[in-house]
Amino acid sequence: MAKKKSVKDKHSSSKKAGKSAKSSAKSSAKAVATAQDGLIGDAKSSAGAAAPELADALRVPRGPVDLAAFSTMPLDIGPQNKEHALSALEKLGPGLADLQEKLYAQSVAGNRRSVLVVLQGMDTAGKDGVINHAMGLLDPGGVRLTSFKTPTAEELAHDFLWRVRKAVPRAGEIGIFNRSHYEDVLIVRVHDLVPKAVWSKRYALINAFERELAKSGVTVLKCFLHVSKEQQAERLLARLDDPTKYWKFNPADVDERLLWDDYQTAYTDVLAKCSTVGAPWHVIPSDKKWYRNWAVASLLFSTLAGLDPQYPPAGYDIDEQRRRVQES
Repeated sequence: MAKKKSVKDKHSSSKKAGKSAKSSAKSSAKAVATAQDGLIGDAKSSAGAAAPELADALRVPRGPVDLAAFSTMPLDIGPQNKEHALSALEKLGPGLADLQEKLYAQSVAGNRRSVLVVLQGMDTAGKDGVINHAMGLLDPGGVRLTSFKTPTAEELAHDFLWRVRKAVPRAGEIGIFNRSHYEDVLIVRVHDLVPKAVWSKRYALINAFERELAKSGVTVLKCFLHVSKEQQAERLLARLDDPTKYWKFNPADVDERLLWDDYQTAYTDVLAKCSTVGAPWHVIPSDKKWYRNWAVASLLFSTLAGLDPQYPPAGYDIDEQRRRVQES
């Protein structure tokens, strides 16, 4: 028959078990941290060792802008074919998810940081495609997606930034604007919806608004999806050739296409007047969908990595809470 343990033996065993649990917890935490470092490392590799070079190449410099000088085709930086791009995009996923979780986790502890991705581009440039394939790597629970369409009567009754302010991501969130406040110096300008005296003042108001966002903890990543007129025609025709894509075709897109030069001029002014140090524009080559998606995902990864979000420390006594759980 086994000898009964004394109270002293039981206390000793309990202490050993506690030490073992603590040791196990520390080992587990170390293993998790190591695994997370691996995810970030893989994502950095997929974003490319030349990630800063990519951002520099796509970033619009301050001053006069020649939109025609920006390529709509893939750059020499990053994947050079669809197969490699899809593989690189997939590898970015775990690292993006890890950074996104840390961004949200630290907001629970009071950190105000958030990220806003602004997507602009001509029809068929691929805003929806980027959202599906690049932003689709994120946890939708931490994403706030807003698509800005024709303003409602209520929205028109306020200043043009009123509806935009309501959609700004909260602390810990990644916001995505499918079209944005820039519509009020693009389509509004091209179609003469308001006098020049009105829309011309909006560049300064937009810059002030984005400075306000930065001060409140919102990092703005602005991406202009740059597609050629020839590629736009191919994509529109492809929709007419496929019965399953008829729903994506809108005759109004052809009307807008007739105003191509006017839109290019309007976009040129947006890039020249609103690419600031705190919120620069990036021109994304978009004739190849695979490169476009990889480039935007890589820029988002670099943006999040630059913020270096961290899991917050426990705001309670871990040993005490462990004991309470075990005794409950």
